[in-house]
Amino acid sequence: MNAKDLRAMNDRELAEQIAETRRELFGLRFQHATGELENTAGLRAAKRDLARALTVAREREIQPTRSR
Repeated sequence: MNAKDLRAMNDRELAEQIAETRRELFGLRFQHATGELENTAGLRAAKRDLARALTVAREREIQPTRSR
């Protein structure tokens, strides 16, 4: 998922996306540790997706307030 799609989501959808990506990353790490993971590129992609979603969430947190 790209940043444009993430920015189009509301806060609740973004939080759900972050939670889902974390679960996916956990599963991929578990598969990798047990030797079941065949496509290790998915691990890297999941990490990047999570980082991208967290970045958008953080951007929303620190929106600059306009000066008087």
